[in-house]
Amino acid sequence: MATRLVNLVTAAEQPARLARFWADLLGWRTTTESPDEATVQPPPDDGCELTLVFAATFRPKTDKNRLHLDLSSTSGENQRETVARAVSLGARPIDIGQHNVPWIVLADPEDNEFCVLEPREEYANSGAIAAIVVDAQDPARLARFWSPLAGWPITADEPAITTLRNPTGRGPTLEFLRVNTPKHGRNRLHLDLALHGDHTAETRRLQAAGARSVAAGQTDFTDPEDNEFRLLVPH
Repeated sequence: MATRLVNLVTAAEQPARLARFWADLLGWRTTTESPDEATVQPPPDDGCELTLVFAATFRPKTDKNRLHLDLSSTSGENQRETVARAVSLGARPIDIGQHNVPWIVLADPEDNEFCVLEPREEYANSGAIAAIVVDAQDPARLARFWSPLAGWPITADEPAITTLRNPTGRGPTLEFLRVNTPKHGRNRLHLDLALHGDHTAETRRLQAAGARSVAAGQTDFTDPEDNEFRLLVPH
């Protein structure tokens, strides 16, 4: 495996403040904190291998994000407790047209959407984050692109959603959810991949699979639906 998922990066007007919100909500820990960037990592027993990174931006949020987090719950009471804790930390309930559904839709202190799910058996080993959800016009196509990059196999393929899962069976899934709206502008959230191989060969492989390089240093790319991601090259 030449690459693996390592970070979920969120552009933030106040990185440290947003990092503390997510650390307190998830029960994780803030590991770095500066005006430009803050990072949050899970405890060893959570099962998640991703770091949450909050990177400074002066660009305010204007549209619904195409990536969002789904949080897990173990019972109806646990779901209600998570929602109450989120609100006490600065989140708020929002309506994005979800109507009568068993999950609760919230926005964090910088208006990034996330969901607190009802208990679901498929997320029993996920830890605090059940899923990273990506809006997609062609979920199966996007999943086939991301599966070899993450090293995560496709574990469910339905018309409305295609799912990747870490081979360990722990941590969040990566889910591609069918939507009708095309991408507009730059995503506020993106994924980072760590490179464990030859940079030139991996760049060629990415481009052959449908990625597009958007920076001269060939570390910034977009996937086949123009979602930004970054290839972290070891020094």
